Amino acid sequence: PPASQNNEQGSTLRDLLTTTAGKLRLGSTDAGIAFAPVYSTGTASGKSGRTMPNILDDIIASVVENKIPPNRAPKISVKSEIKDEPKDDRNCIQDDCSKWYSDIQYSWICDKHVLWLRDHKNDNNWKLFKECWKQGRPVLVSGMHKKMNFSLWKAESISLDFGNQQADILNCKDSIISNTNVKEFWDGFEDVSKRQKIKNGETALLKLKDWPSGEDFKAMMPARYEDLLKSLPLPEYCSPEGKLNLASHLPGFFVRPDLGPRLCSAYGEYALLLQVQNIARTTNLHIEVSDVVNILVYVGIAKGNGVLSKSGVLKKFEEEDLDDLLRKRLKDSSELPGALWHIYAGKDADKIREFLQKIAKEQGLEVLPEHDPIRDQSWYVNKKLRQRLLEEYGVKTCTVIQFLGDAIILPAGALHQV
Repeated sequence: PPASQNNEQGSTLRDLLTTTAGKLRLGSTDAGIAFAPVYSTGTASGKSGRTMPNILDDIIASVVENKIPPNRAPKISVKSEIKDEPKDDRNCIQDDCSKWYSDIQYSWICDKHVLWLRDHKNDNNWKLFKECWKQGRPVLVSGMHKKMNFSLWKAESISLDFGNQQADILNCKDSIISNTNVKEFWDGFEDVSKRQKIKNGETALLKLKDWPSGEDFKAMMPARYEDLLKSLPLPEYCSPEGKLNLASHLPGFFVRPDLGPRLCSAYGEYALLLQVQNIARTTNLHIEVSDVVNILVYVGIAKGNGVLSKSGVLKKFEEEDLDDLLRKRLKDSSELPGALWHIYAGKDADKIREFLQKIAKEQGLEVLPEHDPIRDQSWYVNKKLRQRLLEEYGVKTCTVIQFLGDAIILPAGALHQV
């Protein structure tokens, strides 16, 4: 039926190709068309030129690898070894998958909302990951730093190699961005006394955001780029050329998402975070447009006045709403916690948006119709607000501690703050 009669948008590949925000070159005109409609490129009489449906048929034919001849019925064969595969991934979650994946070291955390793969070397991890990913659940893979050249990722190493570079540095408290020498940032990374001061004498909480990123990362840091790529978890999905990484196989006329990698570094000293409890954190609540893998490659041990001891930091972590497995990891002396994540399912985005707008009005803030509190990344949902969100809207927060070497893999649309 015509697109106007089809209420289910994107239900076929043709629908996807005609509605996607891609650029399609037509003939030799080099006309880039975004959100291309189905229309004819021929003359008014319709006797010449190729129609868009014909072009789409060509595209569809070119991306289907195994076409079935029209005069042959498809032959369906089922390999015997899949007879023990789980039939229902929802039951797999409930049954803990132990029957089918006994060779994989894994646990469920956050009330079975997050899959934790504990052995990064297991080649079968992707099989269990696939079942979890179908449901849009986050996944944590631990121990990735054991595959990496740790010396490359130390703060002093990056400062020594790239300290003369210029970059935008974000002051997380008042969002002032300045183009400055990155050596200043790295000098204060583990020495609080060398950190910048803001107007009232407080120590600045700085973030070096997305520096470097994408092709700049590869060109500027080739050794680190290669080290990162060879250490990615679940390479079938996460590698730029992974066979199950759909973004890497999009046709050339699609505008691909920025696949990175990006280096994101921030002062995370907890004593300083307490100063900005109700204002900001290193990463406010937001949504990514594509799936994301975030690997914690280095955790600095800060020194100087006002710095909490390790036991003090652990105590602050323990005040969070954590499940038993995360509390057990905190007590493991071989583990080094570095980041606190709060994650929400994409299906809860509208409720969270409504809640934040409600809170803004309560605080006397102007709520403009064109402003989106999630898109604008203007909120960090603190502990008190997280409790209200649960009581008033039934939205539960998934709290995850990211330790050194942990890779957190988030599906597109999942809300998170760090």
